[in-house]
Amino acid sequence: MNRPNTLRKNIWQVAPAVPDHVQEKFGHIHPVMLQVLYNRGIIEPAAVQAFLEGRYLESTDPYLLPDMDKAVARIEQAIDNEEVIVVYGDFDADGVTSTVLLTQALRGLGVDRNLVRPYIPDRVDEGYGLNVEALTELKEKGADLVITVDCGIRSVFEVEHANQIGLEMIITDHHSLGPKMPPGTAVINPKRPDSTYPDDMLAGVGLAYKLAQALKQSRPDRATFSEAELLDLVAIGTVADLAPLLKENRRLVIDGLESLNNSKRAGIAAIARAARLTPGNLTAESIAFGIGPRINAAGRLAHAYSAARLLAANNSNDANRYANELDKLNRQRQKLTAELSTLAEGMVEPDAPILIAADESFVSGVVGLVASRLAEKHYRPAIVMEQGEEESRGSCRSIDKFHITDALDEVADLLVRHGGHAQAAGFTVRNANLPEFLNRITDVAERKLRDVELIPTLTIDAEIELDDVDWALFEHLQQLEPTGAANPQPVFLSRGVEVIHHRAVGQDGAHLQLTLAAGSITGYREIGAIAFRQGEWASHLPQTVDLVYSISVNEWRGNRNLQLMVQDIRPSQI
Repeated sequence: MNRPNTLRKNIWQVAPAVPDHVQEKFGHIHPVMLQVLYNRGIIEPAAVQAFLEGRYLESTDPYLLPDMDKAVARIEQAIDNEEVIVVYGDFDADGVTSTVLLTQALRGLGVDRNLVRPYIPDRVDEGYGLNVEALTELKEKGADLVITVDCGIRSVFEVEHANQIGLEMIITDHHSLGPKMPPGTAVINPKRPDSTYPDDMLAGVGLAYKLAQALKQSRPDRATFSEAELLDLVAIGTVADLAPLLKENRRLVIDGLESLNNSKRAGIAAIARAARLTPGNLTAESIAFGIGPRINAAGRLAHAYSAARLLAANNSNDANRYANELDKLNRQRQKLTAELSTLAEGMVEPDAPILIAADESFVSGVVGLVASRLAEKHYRPAIVMEQGEEESRGSCRSIDKFHITDALDEVADLLVRHGGHAQAAGFTVRNANLPEFLNRITDVAERKLRDVELIPTLTIDAEIELDDVDWALFEHLQQLEPTGAANPQPVFLSRGVEVIHHRAVGQDGAHLQLTLAAGSITGYREIGAIAFRQGEWASHLPQTVDLVYSISVNEWRGNRNLQLMVQDIRPSQI
């Protein structure tokens, strides 16, 4: 049962107001819009202008990435000698788009199709990242050079093995570095301490795109692909992987959305139809909630090759078949996630420093989603593991006050492999080490969170009057698009809001629908609002409330009205 927000005790943290000396520079910008930009750290006049115009000021020269020159030289050698090149990816949307992009780019350099082979590991049989068995088999089947995309930065042992069997490795990966670099011919990662690249938060597909750019610059006469043709894949992978939509990522997604809405890929049109999206009007939100989950569903419950084939399809019949398959898998994923989340909920201690659930019935493809639900509900780092006969595979999701990959580093001696980011990671552990792993990771969490107040914080961009919410403000805020990770939709607080009408809606009354009063010098008006998963307020909602919300548009039967997406509610103290 959903708990009303009075029990959640979220901390409301309103951002500091824009200083007067900053306001003086930007009298031409809407004050609420300026506040949001200031909250994002965008305060220099050139940076503000560039952001609002969708430009990026820093250099995007791919050769600023470490080892890019080495990678290009080795790939050119492979092309000239007609060597077999394998693009080794990952089974999520970032990895799949990276694999398709680089394979397409290499073939667009005139390389025979049989000499460029994509490889995506099986989530269940192989797990995340490089594995010795796969590399050995690739070598036996004639591979000379393997280029990783979205994986490999922590695969020191696997790369050493490849070197021993005469298989050269180029690593491109955006994940956090380990204590030792893999001994590849080239290791491209913007997080390397010696990197001079201005943006260290590119997604895996962003790095694959930079490599494609560098190859085209090196061989412009041979390249038959255009960079614009690849940007739809960059947008999908970047948004789906929750890469921050600031700096170059934002520029790539802006251009990528334009490419996506004009894409000639049959697979894009097919997956958009399956997700009931409007072609030509696809947004970052369309990727996040429509396209991305369906691409991810392939790697979660079947094999990611289905998603790769969708994106590479060159006819509508194949594209529709793959899109329908992914749509079906996505529905299965939703059902399975709900069932296993209920199971995991019964296994954890809600007040523990780290929530841990392990069971043979957990499915590796959805353990990350289950861990996300636990972490979000209880505001604790969470680990959900699929227990196998000899090994268990876990997925971790965390909170902003606990770096989960750093925590795994502290117990790395017990793990077969691990890697990830600050708030999401994965690992494999032998069952013989599982009891000690559970004890030690719990100790790490207890130590690091001992003096931390584990209450979620709602970061609020500005406190405004409800009367300030109008179409003019909405249009100003549209300049922030595409919004997403690190550049979320702006969140506002309004106090003393009068509730005209409210009712519980949705299955079992899970949600709350409201009609709110906004007084105005031009007259009284009403604004609609929806508060998801807050239906319990229906029985005891006061007439006057304080609201935290974002602003959206509700379109129904040809009518467009502003609507508040309510994140939190409190009885008003005014």
